[in-house]
Amino acid sequence: MNDGPVNDGKAPKKERMRFVSAEQVAQLAGVSRSAVSRSFTPGASVAPATREKVLRAADELGYHVNDLARGVLANQSRLVGIVATRPEVGFRAHLAAALAKSLIRRGSIPILINTGQTEDELLAAQKILIGHRAEAIIILSGSPPASFLELAQRNGQPLVVIGRSEPDADHVRVGNSEASRKAATAFYDSGRRALAVAGSNTRTPSILERESAFLATAESLGASVTVARGGDSDYDGGVAAGRALFSGTIKPDAVFCANDQIAFGLMDVVRQEARLRIPEDVAVTGFDDVPESAWLSYQLTTFRQDPLTMAQRAVALMERRLENPDAPAGYERVIPELVIRQSFRP
Repeated sequence: MNDGPVNDGKAPKKERMRFVSAEQVAQLAGVSRSAVSRSFTPGASVAPATREKVLRAADELGYHVNDLARGVLANQSRLVGIVATRPEVGFRAHLAAALAKSLIRRGSIPILINTGQTEDELLAAQKILIGHRAEAIIILSGSPPASFLELAQRNGQPLVVIGRSEPDADHVRVGNSEASRKAATAFYDSGRRALAVAGSNTRTPSILERESAFLATAESLGASVTVARGGDSDYDGGVAAGRALFSGTIKPDAVFCANDQIAFGLMDVVRQEARLRIPEDVAVTGFDDVPESAWLSYQLTTFRQDPLTMAQRAVALMERRLENPDAPAGYERVIPELVIRQSFRP
């Protein structure tokens, strides 16, 4: 005889998620529904005794205001879209984290959209953010097409671009050219004459600016320069660039890498495959100063981008635009600082 529960062939009925409602708070506090709403609205008129009863009941029930519904009624939300390609890689991961922290601190709700760089992908991301009444969009990578900017402007949606310039958008840029020129000059002044730059075929604005500034400066000093590019701006791209630079008979004695991830791959090729010493045979510099740069395996000399500084400036531009929608496009430039470690000591 089976004393267990009878299975009638029907799946158990699932309970629908139910959040504590303002009506429940009103009933427990013995006040009206509107009194609950006023108690949670900054500046609204409500008697202190009523507010105290509402807050006590809300705390007992675990009630929280439905910010999403409130945003819909106001035709906007506290959502801020962070749009990025491969946000988990390298410096972008640290910048996305810093942006999220800065936005949460001001009371915004960051929403990360991992998208590509094509116009269709960017516009699809933007439509999601407009549909959810995001109050602003921050783009970490890629080039927003003109239609992206136009759609944002028609909807009064502030747009901040990090890493490139757009004539009709607020933007934060890094001093890529200043750092790249400094790297070329430091190599030359230390007696290095066979220079190289390791970039990538992604050809993003930042990578292009770093490559071209280094090349122009090195050539103006009279040094020979070789360029090698991997498929992407990551470790594998650095391995590919390293193999291209060190597979021949003539090898560079100093390499400027367009970012730290590329530098890591290149350094492993130099040591493991080319059997050369860093920095005695080959000096290496990177760009970004991600935490791995300080690891004992790399001790990479690099140019530091401070993700928190960039995030704070991007959020400040966003707030400025929200306060004054008709203000001219804002511009912030952050100059990287050279962090000297063992891979190259000028």
